[in-house]
Amino acid sequence: MSDMIAIIYPSEAKAEEVRQRLFKLQKEYLISISDAVIAVKTEAGPVKLNQLVNTTAIGAVSGSFWGLLIGVIFLNPILGVALGAASGALGGALSDYGIDDAFMKELSTSMQPGNAALFVLVKNMTPEKVLREIQDAGGTVLKTSLDDSKEQKLRDALAKASTGQPAPKTNAA
Repeated sequence: MSDMIAIIYPSEAKAEEVRQRLFKLQKEYLISISDAVIAVKTEAGPVKLNQLVNTTAIGAVSGSFWGLLIGVIFLNPILGVALGAASGALGGALSDYGIDDAFMKELSTSMQPGNAALFVLVKNMTPEKVLREIQDAGGTVLKTSLDDSKEQKLRDALAKASTGQPAPKTNAA
């Protein structure tokens, strides 16, 4: 089962820095990430999502290939590519991968303009080592699906970096 974690940072650059750290930890097999999206609240008000996977582009490329193949069979490869790319792009735009876009946008509306939220869908991780690597970046936990003790450890570690003081002791094991 996967866990969803959303942490607010003061800027998109800080959120991207933490996302890159998580990818580095994934290469070291300390965390397994299904999806990592940065939601930024713009000055104008709407929320912009910076996703890992552009499903529209992938759909267009895949559709172009299949359209070309079908077009060659029916002796009209140009029309096949065009129709395949269009249908693939439409299918890609309508598909959603990982964390639900509407959910992320809804949660992000409460942020201050200019702030960014890092949404991470985690398959599994080694919590102590991952927290040690990201705690100095600070941030505020917006929402998680972690159990109460793990969520409190995360909040304490991030609060410690924000205040520059040791995190308060908890009874969580």
